[in-house]
Parts: sequence; C-alpha cells; structure tokens
Amino acid sequence: MTEPLLEVKGLSKSFGALRATDGVLLDVYEGETHAIIGPNGAGKTTLIGQLAGDLRPDAGRIRFAGEDITALDAPARSRRGFARSFQITSVYRDFSALDNVALAVQASAGHSFRFWRAARADAALRGPAREILRAVGLGARADVPAANLAHGEQRQLEIAMALATRPRLLLLDEPVAGMGAEESQRMVRFLAGLKGRETMLLVEHDMDAVFTLADRISVLVYGRIIATGTPAEIRAHPEVRAAYLGED
Repeated sequence: MTEPLLEVKGLSKSFGALRATDGVLLDVYEGETHAIIGPNGAGKTTLIGQLAGDLRPDAGRIRFAGEDITALDAPARSRRGFARSFQITSVYRDFSALDNVALAVQASAGHSFRFWRAARADAALRGPAREILRAVGLGARADVPAANLAHGEQRQLEIAMALATRPRLLLLDEPVAGMGAEESQRMVRFLAGLKGRETMLLVEHDMDAVFTLADRISVLVYGRIIATGTPAEIRAHPEVRAAYLGED
C-alpha cells in the first residue's frame, strides 16, 4: 500500500484538566474521502484545529506528503496544499460569486489584494474562476452577488474558493450544517462529484451524508479514535454502536 498523504501519530491536546485529543492515530490516503464522526464534545474541532495548524499539539506528530509539518503554522500548511472550507467563514457578500473565487485565485497566485481593482478585469484570474464555478455547479450564478445566493450555494462558493487554491487536502467542517433536506442532498451530490479527484477529510454530524460520501470513517470519542473502517465496518462495530450510533 502507498504511504498516506496525511499521517497523524499520538496527537494530544489538553486545556487545563480537559484532554480534548488523546493520542489520536489517523491516516488519509491520496484521493480518499475520509470522515471523522463523534458525539458533541468528542474533540473533533480541536483535532481539525491541530491538523490545520491553528492549534499547537502538546504531543504527537503530523506528516503531510512525507514531510513533518507538526511545527508549521496554518499559512505554511496552506502553502503546502491544505485548504479548509470553514476557514473562509464568510464570503464577500457585496462581491459576485465570480469576484469571490477570482480573489481566491489571486491569493493562491501570491498577488496582493491592493491591486484588486485592476485584477477584476484580469482574464488570467477570471478565466480559472469561471471554470471552478462551473465545476461546483455555480456557473450560471457567477455574476450574482454572494449575498443573494441561497445558503447552500454560499457553502458551495466557500468550497469553490478553497478549491481555487488547488489543494492537495480539503478539510471540510460540517458542509451540510444548517441546510434543509433539498439543499443537503444537493451538497452531498456535489461532494460526491469531487470523490476521487480531491482528497477530502470530512467532519460531519449528518450520518446520511457521511455514509454516502466516505470511503473510510474514523470515530472519535472522548478525544480518542476508537475505530476506523469502511462504512459497513463502522455500522457493524459494536463499540461504535454503543458509543455513538446507538444499539438499534
């Protein structure tokens, strides 16, 4: 088997007496959609914060594409290919969808936003931005102000902005949160279209979405990974059923 793209060994983080993550072992392979599930308070947010570089672990190592990145901060990890949909907590609401993605293309290319007025007419930015919007299903909404997009479309736009950085690993924090049934189904179909083309680490409470999308699932309980396996293996795992999924 090839080496994992992301390899986590013994990752731990405490806040006072609270052990938020406790010796986490995790690996994610190129092209895989890997989901992390767990009850509220399991440590999922802390784990993702450590993976993205926003939180420094107390112990453990993180390797990405063969490099030890444990000591690197979030911008350095971004330059190596990390992208987080939830790190872009709000789009530029007065800008069009196309403008938002063009900004992300511009940032990925290392250009300063000081030159945005001129860059707005730059085909080298807007051409790729249009292609990304088409890829995520927002091609027809390119010129619509982000404020006028539906909630689900705004989440798609956030992911489009993350994809504009050409990531090697996409960290998705509850991409269907706050959506109605129809919007949720649309987002799941969209993410299913990325499977195999993008490597995704997905944190999600919606079990229908998780079991539809994930190639493998890791279950986090009280800061520890208690099981990792295929969706079928996780459904049948007795400890997982007792701790999270319920005996029924």
